[in-house]
Amino acid sequence: MVTPRHFLQMKDLSREELAYLFDRTRIIKARFKAYQRYWPLQDRTLVMIFEKASTRTRLSFEAGMHQLGGSAIYLNTRDSQLGRGEPVEDAAEVISRMSDIVMIRTYEQEIIERFAGHSRVPVINGLTNEYHPCQILADIFTFIEHRGAIQGRTVAWIGDSNNVCNTWLQAAEIFDFKVHVSTPPGYEVEAERAGLHGTGHFEQFADPMDAARGADLVTTDVWTSMGFEAENEERMRDFADWQVDAEMMRAAKPDAVFMHCLPAHRGEEVAAEVIDGAQSVVWDEAENRLHAQKALMEFLLLGRVND
Repeated sequence: MVTPRHFLQMKDLSREELAYLFDRTRIIKARFKAYQRYWPLQDRTLVMIFEKASTRTRLSFEAGMHQLGGSAIYLNTRDSQLGRGEPVEDAAEVISRMSDIVMIRTYEQEIIERFAGHSRVPVINGLTNEYHPCQILADIFTFIEHRGAIQGRTVAWIGDSNNVCNTWLQAAEIFDFKVHVSTPPGYEVEAERAGLHGTGHFEQFADPMDAARGADLVTTDVWTSMGFEAENEERMRDFADWQVDAEMMRAAKPDAVFMHCLPAHRGEEVAAEVIDGAQSVVWDEAENRLHAQKALMEFLLLGRVND
């Protein structure tokens, strides 16, 4: 049996492979916009396993698989044996014998790593507490669409050092750009994770305005991620000065773009005038989850295609 390729972290694919995915994303998106049928995954089945709730992840994967000619099956851990204590390894053995590719959205990265270790088919990380590689795949493609190559650019991350932030740090090393991170005290990038990225591609700032200064891209996320709801009131106080507002965007480059992985809370992590303003590309960013993930599934199942 051929060992399948997985996409559990950004670094699971090489810079060359990721660049290929961006090229394929552009082609697949153009076909979609031109209403051209493209069914390279006809008769293939995607199983989507959700332990964490989702709107964009489910919609983009399910619609994407249908648009590629395949079918998608939704499984929630509450409604399956995984929610009743079945070992992850056993579930992987069975599910991977009945499908062609699996996407998992769960809590600990360890869960998806264990599943992939016993899967006969490719496994995609739809989100874990530690990483969100599909989001950054779409984000970088969106930046390329609007501003060209991301190499040598500066990304300002404002807010919580969460799974999206962690994935930006991985991507910075792969594509050779810088990430400026500013978080409230106590929410900094974990020391061991920061140590993985050195100083060439990553810098922490106590003042979010300093992080945004001269940035090509300013991005953020909700202050309270899933799984941290009990901390919501405390986080509202701690993050009050970390809102991306018009003043912060003025500190960035004049042509800087704003991104947010959504859902967004206007008046909290981002001002309405920013997310709804001229520099915001959040709706293109959200749509590009669909196209980038189609390119990813095509690659993991078929390898490189020439058409």
